[in-house]
Amino acid sequence: MTTLGGSDIELHPLVLGGNTFGWTSDEATSHRIIDAYLDGGGTLIDTADGYSAWAPGNSGGESERTIGSWLRASGRRDSVAIATKVSRHPEFPGLGGANVKAAAEASLRRLGTDRIDLYYAHFDDPDTPLEETVAAFAALVKEGKVRYVGVSNYSPERLREWLETAERLGADLPVALQPHYSLVHRETYEPELRDIVLRTGMGALPYYALGGGFLTGKYRTRADLEGRARGTTVERYFSDAGLALVDVLAEIADAHSAEIPTIALAWLLTRPGIAAALASASRPEQLPSLLAAADVTLADDETAALTRASDAVTAG
Repeated sequence: MTTLGGSDIELHPLVLGGNTFGWTSDEATSHRIIDAYLDGGGTLIDTADGYSAWAPGNSGGESERTIGSWLRASGRRDSVAIATKVSRHPEFPGLGGANVKAAAEASLRRLGTDRIDLYYAHFDDPDTPLEETVAAFAALVKEGKVRYVGVSNYSPERLREWLETAERLGADLPVALQPHYSLVHRETYEPELRDIVLRTGMGALPYYALGGGFLTGKYRTRADLEGRARGTTVERYFSDAGLALVDVLAEIADAHSAEIPTIALAWLLTRPGIAAALASASRPEQLPSLLAAADVTLADDETAALTRASDAVTAG
């Protein structure tokens, strides 16, 4: 267990993604997933105000409402940190100052809590001056509605601008960066974002840590994708190099008497600047293999073999 960046948020090596809540997991199942995560030692649940507006019949905020109903039913608010994001809810697009404030208050209502532990700018908004956005986040921290600030999906240039702006305004610096990063996708984080994280002491909490499900080993043929909610996401990784990477994962998993996703996450945790890996589950029984990554120590040759296999995928 460690702490995130310069915050006091206790961090288990696995952050639980809430994107499945209200989408591929109904409320009762979602509650069981959260219970199992906390019972397994987990400390941080990650969601966004826009989850899951993309699903038929949804309008955004479903994940936050599901987490909120769990908080009310469980009474365990002080046992978990909650991260959510702003800029992609259909009613609250962008990062204008007034919108950030209104979106945060809407998230607080859906979650049924008085504070957001970690509040991310979900996607960059080039149409809004960074001074306005950074000041809006700082105001939320000052009001006690947000404890810490995070940034997601920002380019290295814009992240540097955010940091410079925050320092100039005397605003709270981000403690977390959430980039797209995994064995099958390294170009977003490496090398520039990684170097910023290492220089500033932020913690990187990458999403798509399992390649949208490809690195679970469940998808070994295209027939395995049929009828799957994540089929389109996973299909992009189907190649000789991608399947060879899964074979290496399987071999190392066998050597550790572990499961394939456990090893994929364990590799991620060896990478510079990575504070924890973010992964979601649609069913409680998927959680043990995710949480187990915290207890696996890869040998140097195993880490190197995975990195070489990853190089072959990401070079293509």
